[in-house]
Amino acid sequence: MIKVHHLNNSRSQRILWLLEELGTPYEIVRYQRMSPVPLAPPELKKVHPLGKSPVLEDGSRVIAESGAEVEYLIDTYGGGKFKPKPGSDDYWRYIEWMHYAEGSAMLPLLMALYTGMLGDAAAALKPRVDSEIANNLSYMEAGLGGRAFFVGDALTGADIQLLFVLEAAGARLEPHPGLVKYRAAMQARPAYQRGIEKGGPYQLMGR
Repeated sequence: MIKVHHLNNSRSQRILWLLEELGTPYEIVRYQRMSPVPLAPPELKKVHPLGKSPVLEDGSRVIAESGAEVEYLIDTYGGGKFKPKPGSDDYWRYIEWMHYAEGSAMLPLLMALYTGMLGDAAAALKPRVDSEIANNLSYMEAGLGGRAFFVGDALTGADIQLLFVLEAAGARLEPHPGLVKYRAAMQARPAYQRGIEKGGPYQLMGR
């Protein structure tokens, strides 16, 4: 059975959601962020040298990086769903969004998180970080274009990847009504709700 090394309030929730959409049985190994600084616990380094979560185990395969895990699960258990036909225009849009989520969109949000911890010491950076976040959110809203999904007419791995970004954005999403509506629709999916129920409290669920 698939084993998910799951850290609360992390990208690991993507993997639980996708597994619920796939209907693939899995086991959760739970880890809790430390306090007061919400770092991952040192126990995760026994699973992956970087102490990262999620880490996916499937038989002899051990896979880190949530984007890689999304690709693996779709290719292995998707039965042709959750991914456009290879070589099609939608396929290349899908690939772009898959890489964009972590390659571009999450960087300014992470910078906002870390500079927020510095307080006044990071004041000079704040306008630039805020501008980059707004720019990326506008880009995503235009890319979604009022549709139900980022690519095609059904859920794909791109949606699994991008929702975490929109949850991490929290209240910053409010000037972007299309993204607010999309986020709510994804969070209302029964499989998403089952993933939350199994994964435990999740503080990125921006409403």
